[in-house]
Amino acid sequence: MTLLELGWNASFQTEFEMRLRRELVPARVSSVMKGHYRVWRERGETPAKLAGRLLFQARCASDLPAVGDWVAAEAACADRAVIHHVLTRRSKISRKVAGRTMEEQVIAANLDIVFIVSALNQEFNLRRLERYVALVWEGGAQPVILLNKADLCDNLLRKTADAESTAPGVPVHAISAGDGEGFDTLFRYIGSGKTAALIGSSGVGKSTIINRLLGSEVQSTLPVREHDDRGRHSTTSRQMFAVKTGGLVIDTPGMRELQLWDVGSGINSAFDDIDEIGMGCRYRDCSHQSEPGCAVLAAVQSGQLDADRLANFLKLRAEQSFLDRKVDVRAAQEAKERARLLCKEVRRVTKLKNRT
Repeated sequence: MTLLELGWNASFQTEFEMRLRRELVPARVSSVMKGHYRVWRERGETPAKLAGRLLFQARCASDLPAVGDWVAAEAACADRAVIHHVLTRRSKISRKVAGRTMEEQVIAANLDIVFIVSALNQEFNLRRLERYVALVWEGGAQPVILLNKADLCDNLLRKTADAESTAPGVPVHAISAGDGEGFDTLFRYIGSGKTAALIGSSGVGKSTIINRLLGSEVQSTLPVREHDDRGRHSTTSRQMFAVKTGGLVIDTPGMRELQLWDVGSGINSAFDDIDEIGMGCRYRDCSHQSEPGCAVLAAVQSGQLDADRLANFLKLRAEQSFLDRKVDVRAAQEAKERARLLCKEVRRVTKLKNRT
């Protein structure tokens, strides 16, 4: 594949020529699994490892390459590359790592389209869709909702309408990965040089969709549990594939925990209908919870706005506010530690000079 077919553009070319050594070549990360990397170059796909300097300078995991990243690499030997630099991401999907650690996890980078996959069974959840849409808008890609297993749904029109009202401005498509229904529409999103990623819970059919797009069984699949329609992990790593008709598609493991990371503007984009209604509130800083003259609460009372949608908006906004406070505390602690180490180094150097 050529660099252009892999998604290379003038912006990446300019950054590459201005900042990087001539012996390095552009490459795109095609898979990441437990610290093992593979990259695509014009000469084909090859294993890769990280340069020691890149590892040393990385402040956190999000500074290291993710699937879809463009990197500057050199050929250590004929069948292995060394990654020296990660080019600036123009879009990404990221979340807070699981647990209490305040750190970003980049799931995939440099995306044009993100397919948010939901199954039309017990897994279907409008509030979860809102969370995914906020995450994608924040990352700078175009969200597209795929309602999979349409052949098994008795109330398809209602669920499709619910998804459309939950995500204003986001395309919604009902598909069936099992028999290929609706896939002609999906291929139109993925053209030469375009990159799409699939995200969603386990068992919604992401790997089956990948196999259908590629025309072969490249990803293993597992059936959902019969008693509750809950999915089981069949994909354990993030991997990018080339679609025969052109374009690239990234498969990701199912997300059982989706904690947001720095999605303030993404929340506003996902809930722009609430922001628009809120322009009519009496107070500019209205929290839409108890203030008199709140246009948003009035919209809920009149039936114009769904109460559950407002509740989820307030929940996500509170979650982001909590995260912001935690990150600020962590940043202050890190700055204090850097200052302490710098002072320690200054004292050490001063003592050495006094001895000479």
